[in-house]
Parts: sequence; C-alpha cells; structure tokens
Amino acid sequence: MPVMAVKQTTYLDRFIDPFADLLPREALERVVRFRFDEATQARAAELAEKANEGLLTEEERTEYAEYIEAVDLIGIVQATARSALARRSA
Repeated sequence: MPVMAVKQTTYLDRFIDPFADLLPREALERVVRFRFDEATQARAAELAEKANEGLLTEEERTEYAEYIEAVDLIGIVQATARSALARRSA
C-alpha cells in the first residue's frame, strides 16, 4: 500500500491559502513565475559561496539570513499559488 504524504498546516498556510483563492488567475501565474533580479541572485550566490567557505562577516551573515528567509517565504507563496491554480483547473 503506498504511503501518502500528509501536509502539515501552519498558521501561514491558514492565512495564505484563503488569500490565494481571492487572487485572479493571472496574479497567481505571475507569483509562480517570480524570480529575483540578476543582481540579487548574483549577490546571494556570492554570499552562499562565502558562507560555505566560512568567510562571512557578521553583516554578510545577517544579509544572507535575510535572503534565505525571503526565499523560504516566496517558496511558500509560490507553492500556495500553484495549489490554487491546480484547484481551479480540477
């Protein structure tokens, strides 16, 4: 028998899921396609490399942590947008 994954619901899910259902399809599609600009991506890659080498300054460590938090949040919002689009297509 296949094992089914169980989605854990967080307060963020409880807020974002209903909100996503209010957005028009075009807005959800734009959220799914969102990417950081090239300069931001380059800076994040630079910080990641320095982090892997243990060379971040305290200021850079803070900057990198903020970037990681933003990426995590955007990932959650994009996953929610994909789910909302899938529900509309079903």
